[in-house]
Amino acid sequence: MITKKELAKKIKKLREDLGLSQQEIAKKLDLPRPSISQMESAQREISGMELAKLSKIFEISSDDLLSPEPKRKLSQSTKGFKMPKLNKEKFKQVLLYILEKCGAKPNVGETVIYKLLYFTDFNFYELYEGYLTGEVYRKISYGPAPCHFKEIVDEMIKKGELKKITTEYFGKTQKKYIPQAKPDLGKLNGRELEVIDGVIERLSSMNALAIEDHSHSDIPWQVTDDKKIIDYETVFYRKPAYSVREYPEE
Repeated sequence: MITKKELAKKIKKLREDLGLSQQEIAKKLDLPRPSISQMESAQREISGMELAKLSKIFEISSDDLLSPEPKRKLSQSTKGFKMPKLNKEKFKQVLLYILEKCGAKPNVGETVIYKLLYFTDFNFYELYEGYLTGEVYRKISYGPAPCHFKEIVDEMIKKGELKKITTEYFGKTQKKYIPQAKPDLGKLNGRELEVIDGVIERLSSMNALAIEDHSHSDIPWQVTDDKKIIDYETVFYRKPAYSVREYPEE
């Protein structure tokens, strides 16, 4: 994992390789020139949006900007991308567990469920550097969205494990999912349940708009291009307010 000082050196080198001055970078980022100097000397925190803008300026992916690996063109950013392998059965049990615990809350519709699943998977990855469900999440305007959700839910409805209903919540149409089966807790270990419970406790009382806004401030969503797959590895660059892991001080 790249350190703050390594990132600062990398930004400076990439800027110099392109023959750009600090003033030119500052103009592109809409920042005062001293801010760029502070970035390049590791004296200033760099926001997720600034990282995303810098990756476009340098024509590399955000993942490469945050990685010690050699840079590659943004158009090649999907090459070498480590795609997780979906464990469909694990995903079903996580979904049933979430629905059993908080699905009856009036605010918990499809949008909230999407975000609870996202934070469950990404929090687990940050803590244990391994996949919980292995689901793939795409960046859309409403926040991270699980790519196989509809396919899996349709399958569960056909098997009688879920029921889908449409309701109204504060004047807006809301899709809700009612569990028709109990989660198989034998397929979820203690640390997986602990992560899921933590996400439910912190986030399940948020309405759709609040949890969307919350997800938009998470680094993995911020540094991903629109409609692209969110790389699990970006979870290690989260802001302290979102990080669930304790890191040694540099």
